[in-house]
Parts: sequence; structure tokens; C-alpha cells
Amino acid sequence: MQNALLSRRVPWLFAVVLTGAAIGAAALKPSTAAEPAAIATKQRTEKKSFSDAEILDGFFKTAFGAEFHLAGRVDRIRKFDSPVRVFADGANRPDRKARLAKVVADIAAKVEHLDIAMADKADAANVAVRLVRDRDLDRTITSFYGAERAREIHNSLDPQCLSGFRKNEKYEIEHSDVILTVDNGDFVFLDCAYEELLQSLGPINDTDSVPWTMFNDAVQMGYFDVYDQYLLNILYHPQIKAGMTIAEVKAVLPQVLADVRAWVAKLNNLAE
Repeated sequence: MQNALLSRRVPWLFAVVLTGAAIGAAALKPSTAAEPAAIATKQRTEKKSFSDAEILDGFFKTAFGAEFHLAGRVDRIRKFDSPVRVFADGANRPDRKARLAKVVADIAAKVEHLDIAMADKADAANVAVRLVRDRDLDRTITSFYGAERAREIHNSLDPQCLSGFRKNEKYEIEHSDVILTVDNGDFVFLDCAYEELLQSLGPINDTDSVPWTMFNDAVQMGYFDVYDQYLLNILYHPQIKAGMTIAEVKAVLPQVLADVRAWVAKLNNLAE
């Protein structure tokens, strides 16, 4: 059985490895930035200049490992090696589906070598997003992972939203599941949607030692920030392969980082 990873967005965030899949989750955070208008303020004051060391520190801490490890190796790169197609179903909230589609389009525009888009049908998707009411979250997690695992997830993470993936023996992600609540406000929905979709692509580990990433328990974003654009563009650079070790990644990083810096600078009108 392939191994599984989990991460969550709660008042803070964790990453977990479970047999058969990978899961990530997030919980409801204090509503200090309760409205999407706060996103514009965050973007105006966002740190956008990073040293190579700062970028690579975050990459290695999120692309390798998992905070809560039950089974399986976590010392390899995990990523999709095929086009990513996302399908959403569940709660009857066309507005949330429309906003999710915009999040997916934004990720597609900002990760150069990632082919990601919405799918028209569930059977055409390898990322399944379940939209649920908050009161139905625990029951939905149980339906996905079973009662025993659901209790472990609840006790360890107390999630507000959740993502997980299955990978094969080559560490290629084959399928991801994302669970998002639709009725906790616009900011929470966006914060969860970006984090869980991005973590479902591979960077499943959370870290509290990198203050600029959304994969930090104490950080609220609600948008795809510049620092995390660096991390995802490194992960999906063609020279970074599923199954690579840290040493193998370091061997190709000089060219990879140069390419990624040029791409992110162009996207965000940054001085290289």
C-alpha cells in the first residue's frame, strides 16, 4: 500500500503521514483578517525579496518530511508527473465553485511548468474537492478515512479543511482529495483553498520556522504569495523529479533556482 500524507489549516497547521495516503489540514484561525479586503492590505505589505538561502530553507522544509508521521518514507520529492485536473462537488454553493476555479486559474498562471485546470467531470479529475458545510466536516472526514483515522485526524489536527494525496512507488502523486468548508466566511475559504490545493500538489510538510510561507501554522494568506510561488515553481521545475533525495535536488538547484527567480521576478515585476 502506498503511503499517505496529511496537513491541515487550523488555528494552525500540521502535516501528517498516514498509511495509503498523504493528508494536510487547516483549522479556523482567529478572524484578525476576516474579510477579503484584508488580502489587499497583506499584498501591499508582503515581503517579496528573499535570499537564495531563505527560499531553499522553506523548500526543503516543506517538500520533504511530514510533521506527524505514522508510516512510509518522507525523504523524497512528491509531486504530480501528469496534468492536474480539479473537480469540485458537494455543497450547493455555485459561488464557492466559481471562486475555487479562480484559485486554480491563479495557481496555473503562477507555476510555470504545472499544467493545472478545472475538469468538467469527476472521472476526468485527479484532484477531487469536496465542498461541505462546517457541521458536516467531521462526518465527511470519516467517510473518506474511516472512523479510526478520522479520530486520529480530529485529535491531532482539529481541522477546518483538509487535503491528502496518494502516491505510487515512484513518489508520483496519483490522486489528491481536498475538503473545504463553505460557510466560514470568504477569507477562511480562500485561505484554505490556496493552502490545501497547493499542499495537495506535494509540499505537505508544515513548518513554524519559516515566517513567509502559508505552510506555517501561524500565517494567514488568502492568496498565492511570492514566497510560496518560489517553492511551487522549484517543485514543478522539469529538473526536479518525483522520488529525488535531498542530495539529488541540491545537485540541480543552481540552474533550477536561476530559472525560478527569473520567472517569479517577471510575474511580480520584481528586480532580480
